[in-house]
Amino acid sequence: MKRKFLEDLKLEKETIDKIMDEHGKDVTKLTTERDNFKNQYETAQTALKGFEGVDVNELQTKISTLNTQLANKDTEWQGKLDELEFSGLLKDAVKGAGARNDKAVIALLDVANLKNSKNRQADITTALEAVKKDNAYLFQDSKTPYVVSRTEGPNQNTADQKDQANAAFRSLFGKE
Repeated sequence: MKRKFLEDLKLEKETIDKIMDEHGKDVTKLTTERDNFKNQYETAQTALKGFEGVDVNELQTKISTLNTQLANKDTEWQGKLDELEFSGLLKDAVKGAGARNDKAVIALLDVANLKNSKNRQADITTALEAVKKDNAYLFQDSKTPYVVSRTEGPNQNTADQKDQANAAFRSLFGKE
């Protein structure tokens, strides 16, 4: 909008100034929006130029390969975690059963069968009981004997015994 156009409409100068101020705000806002859109357009064009010459099928194949590798790693780590959990469970159960030598007891167990078991804890306990029944020498007695003994205090007759021993030696050697 031009000031000359408003003056030709025979508006007062103050009114023209107010109209021009409001119009200036609108123009500034629209100019800012236009510049923002222009920058976005240029950024998008630059990004698109970066994708020129890229083989989409190759990228999809690579993504598929990476997803497969990721799934394989997840499976591998899950297997390792499962193995660690089973190993800890087995060792705790063997220790709890009172094994004298953990490795010897574990060697007698069917570890592969126990790993694939659905109820591992119960199956391990059952297997340990069977090994304990057949090879009791590998396990400590469940009842620890409680030995009670009395310790003698100082002997009050030690001086008398020494005197008697000395007297016996003197009589042997004829010094009495």
